[in-house]
Amino acid sequence: MSKTAIIFPGQGSQKVGMASDLYEHNEAATTILNQAQNAVDFDILETMFTDKEAKLGQTENTQPVLLTHSSALLNALN
Repeated sequence: MSKTAIIFPGQGSQKVGMASDLYEHNEAATTILNQAQNAVDFDILETMFTDKEAKLGQTENTQPVLLTHSSALLNALN
């Protein structure tokens, strides 16, 4: 039996627009992104897609954004 490892990126890998294609074209990823939107106390989708207020580089926003993005990608693969 082979083993699979999944490695998620860390802080510094975030960029404006991340996951926007997933959100538009992958239902499984969209579900995760919408769940995250409802779970956090800031507009995570706006921060990821447009970052109008330069929040993406702030650690308190970056960490949930990266977790959400990685979870959406993993969900899209399944």
